[in-house]
Amino acid sequence: MQDANSPTGPRVLTKLRERIPTGLAGAAVWLGLWFCVLFVRHLFSGGFRTFLGILQFFVGIALVSVAIPLAWQLIRKHLLWSLRNKLILTYLLIGLAPVILFLTLVGVLAYVAAGQFAIHLTDSRLQAELIQMRNETGHRADLTTALVAERPKDSGQQIGSEIQTIEQAGEVTRLDMPRLHLHRVIRAFLNGAAVDIGPIRGKAPFGLPPWATELPGGEFSGLVLDGRELYLVTLHQKKWNDGRVFTLMSSLPVDSAVLKLISEGLGQASLLPQRAGRTANEISRENNAGTPAPSQKSRQKVRFAVGADGIDAGSSWIVGGTEPPAVNVADTRVSFTSTEPITDWDTGERDNVLIAVQSRPSLLYNQLFGSSLGGIVTSVLRIGIILLCVVFALIELLALWMAIGLSRSITSSVADLYSATEHIDRGDFNYRIGVKSDDQLAELSSSFNTMSGSLQRLLEEQKEKERLQNEISIAQEVQANLFPLHAQGLATLDLHGICRPARSVSGDYYDFLVFHEEAHAGMVDRRETGVGIAIGDISGKGISAALLMATLHSAVRAYRFASEELVYSESTVAGLTASREGRGGDCDELFQSPGRILSLLNRHLYRSTQPEKYATLFLAHYDVASSMLTYSNAGQLPPLVLSRDGHIRRLDKGGTVVGLMDGMQYEEDRFQMKSGDILVAYSDGVTEPENDFGEFGEERMMEVVARYRDQPLHVISGQVMLALDAWIGADEQPDDITLVLARQV
Repeated sequence: MQDANSPTGPRVLTKLRERIPTGLAGAAVWLGLWFCVLFVRHLFSGGFRTFLGILQFFVGIALVSVAIPLAWQLIRKHLLWSLRNKLILTYLLIGLAPVILFLTLVGVLAYVAAGQFAIHLTDSRLQAELIQMRNETGHRADLTTALVAERPKDSGQQIGSEIQTIEQAGEVTRLDMPRLHLHRVIRAFLNGAAVDIGPIRGKAPFGLPPWATELPGGEFSGLVLDGRELYLVTLHQKKWNDGRVFTLMSSLPVDSAVLKLISEGLGQASLLPQRAGRTANEISRENNAGTPAPSQKSRQKVRFAVGADGIDAGSSWIVGGTEPPAVNVADTRVSFTSTEPITDWDTGERDNVLIAVQSRPSLLYNQLFGSSLGGIVTSVLRIGIILLCVVFALIELLALWMAIGLSRSITSSVADLYSATEHIDRGDFNYRIGVKSDDQLAELSSSFNTMSGSLQRLLEEQKEKERLQNEISIAQEVQANLFPLHAQGLATLDLHGICRPARSVSGDYYDFLVFHEEAHAGMVDRRETGVGIAIGDISGKGISAALLMATLHSAVRAYRFASEELVYSESTVAGLTASREGRGGDCDELFQSPGRILSLLNRHLYRSTQPEKYATLFLAHYDVASSMLTYSNAGQLPPLVLSRDGHIRRLDKGGTVVGLMDGMQYEEDRFQMKSGDILVAYSDGVTEPENDFGEFGEERMMEVVARYRDQPLHVISGQVMLALDAWIGADEQPDDITLVLARQV
């Protein structure tokens, strides 16, 4: 069992923490939807006015508001993290979403067009029936006028008898249109009063309303609403010569039988016998007045009737026809509701009633094309359309297959790169991606492999560089130990030196060599008799210069400790003993002749180094008893001695550089240092740095030394370094900087 301290433990805990918001989002979404459903149920049942319904509404809104940010976070972290999922979503948004929107738009428009077409067919059949009724009514009115208009003394009863005679003679049968074999009711009116033409078989509008007593144009035809009854009514009006107005009315009650014939071949048609402009308050008052409530079945047919204040769910529809069965899966139900213009029989006002049609696309298609559906041309068109759909489907499948292939190639390359980065992150720089294609992603994988190899080489070089840097650091520490900061024990001379490398190690050299009196039996402490001062500059910089500097340092120290053997090679043992007894020094006879030391060093470096290697070197010997300074300069920048009165002495006696030519001899000079004299020995790294104003130079260096001459030597050197750093500025230090100060007490 793995715990949290194992490598996979934190990953498991991270996944658990990531899944917690997922569960919260899912729970919030489901709870929000559930509360919204409960709210909708309370809303339709009148519960919106209750406290529970309002509470459910606000709780659902709060849960959905919390769920949306959590769901978005879930989608971004889990669904959209993978490149493959992003590409799939991109394809869906770019390719599939417009297709879905287009198909949805086409479907909605086709549905609306089919519904409108079904309504149009129903309305056309109603209008055809009205046209037939208008023609028949007009013909009857003309016959009646021809018979009785010239007999003004005829009573209404006589006129009614004449109309019955005309009807019994069957003179209007030639105008019958046998499409709708429905019984129409014929009524006659004279000056607005009903004329008795025999018993009325069937329902008809009650009386002749005032607005119809004098019709504009003498004709009227349309759908009328009389109370809760709908009729197809045609009126034909004639004004006789005697001033009487004869009106003949033909009416047909619109019931289920009529709607069945009208919707034949279409499906099911329904009409709502009440004005669409009526308010809900009027409908409520009629229902409270005793109007029978509609049945549950009628409410399920069509649940609504639009009024001024909302929806009337208690209206009874006139339904005719049956809902046709589906021919195939695509033959879906088309239910559409519209309005049909009507005239209120009592007031003559124009209004509308709701008309609804339920049909199928197959029936509407048959009604649209009719007999043109058969034949060779239609079969060819049908086969061509099917083939075109198959071709489009194949093209879509091909595009999908190509998109999946491209997506897989992209995502597999990215997955390989991600896997490779994980290997590199674990330190496995030998891992390489298998390149199998020749596209840009393959080039990217090849570049990654090249980068991995380069990283591996760079890391190896970095390790080697770190190893060398450690060794250089050790060399730097060793070299720093070679440079003495002070010379201890000298009563008459203060010494101070500093060397600041331009790189990790320096090619400059300086050293202090203190000599003591010869030891005698019983003596513990020996008095200092003199000091050797050395400062030099090796050609070049860096490691090679530092190695040559170490060689020079060891050679000078070797001549210091082996001076007896060197002197024995130049004189006799007796002469050396006498000389030593006369001077009483600790092997400093050789260093009292700096020129001789330089000659020996020149021969040593010339024979032990490359021809292009050489060094500049200044050697001096200071005698404590006499304050006498003996020096020789081998190509080094001449040290300067600043006296108390401001006079400057330049120590330039000597010869050329050491190590360049063999057999060189070096001159010597000597002078006595006085109290307050300051010896300033320096390398070219002090005076040669440049900026926009030129070199730092000796004058500026000596100005700083003169300004702080009474301060301790380390303070003077520090001020010189500060002035030099200010002169160099932000630029890199161009050369090694070495400064040696000696002051006569």
